[in-house]
Amino acid sequence: MKTASVKEPSVISVSETENPSLESGDILVQMHACGICGSDLEKVFGQYGQPSMRLGHEPAGVVLDVGSDVTEFKKGDRVFTHHHVPCYDCHFCNHGNETMCKKYYETNLSPCGLSEQYVVPAWNVSHGGVLKISDSLSFEEAAMIEPLACCVRAWTKYHYQEGDSAAIFGVGPTGMMHVMLAQAKKLSKIFCFDVNDFRLDFAKKFNITESINSADETRKQKILDHTNNRGVDVAIVATSSLKALDDAIDMVRKGGAVMMFGVPSKGAKMDLDMSKIYSKEITLVTSYAASDNDTKEALNLIESSQIDVKQLITHTYPIDDTQKAFDHARSGENAMKIIITK
Repeated sequence: MKTASVKEPSVISVSETENPSLESGDILVQMHACGICGSDLEKVFGQYGQPSMRLGHEPAGVVLDVGSDVTEFKKGDRVFTHHHVPCYDCHFCNHGNETMCKKYYETNLSPCGLSEQYVVPAWNVSHGGVLKISDSLSFEEAAMIEPLACCVRAWTKYHYQEGDSAAIFGVGPTGMMHVMLAQAKKLSKIFCFDVNDFRLDFAKKFNITESINSADETRKQKILDHTNNRGVDVAIVATSSLKALDDAIDMVRKGGAVMMFGVPSKGAKMDLDMSKIYSKEITLVTSYAASDNDTKEALNLIESSQIDVKQLITHTYPIDDTQKAFDHARSGENAMKIIITK
């Protein structure tokens, strides 16, 4: 079978690997679709801050085989599989910090999600890490469950209410999911920032308040003009750009919240005037990954048509062309969400 992996910085290898074997509680899945995530791009082209270099954690497919102790799933089931599943019993899990759980990092798909076949370990299978998907849901849509779940989790980290305003810095695939969630939660004004003209134009299709180039010198004034000179209630930084984080802090209102959602490179540093954070009483929060509770909520949002992720899928590539797909995703040229297929 073919498996994609990081060969060296900026280079992906698609090589033949041995078909995986099953233990009693495992299931074997044939990958039909797997999305490319910002953290995948950081692993290939940047300096990812987490130790795992496995590619592909947004896979969906069909169950090919199940271990002897598996009763909930059977061959032929259409499924989404979550790569990490926490214990739900440790100090972190009991405080709502499931993605900080030690077990969360120990559970992985084998060899990875960007493989023609992969094993879902017994722990994941028995702890809610596998979700059956309806026949009406395409595998490409199911590959969007995990990134949407990450966005869902982020919205639990700060206070907002109906009628509030939000600025999304970086309107790639997850940035646009934050736009969709803001609309679903009935925020009144939504501003989108990016340096990519295609993505700025793409965002305009979603009936947002304004799409603004991040290099626009009047960008802050535009926000103030729309918010009674206050600034936005919520600023979501869905990019690794620290300049965007600085802008978010500058444009959020007094008492507002800034969500650091994008994946920074390891060692990324910035000068931050903490007196501004303090005096404006800004809530600065981060959100890392998603638990399977978040994936269940994301699946519900997609299957109930509350969030239409199909609109975000602009390109698909076969697994043989994984390098081309990653290069395309990195450039962002005329692209939103890029999916790898079998």
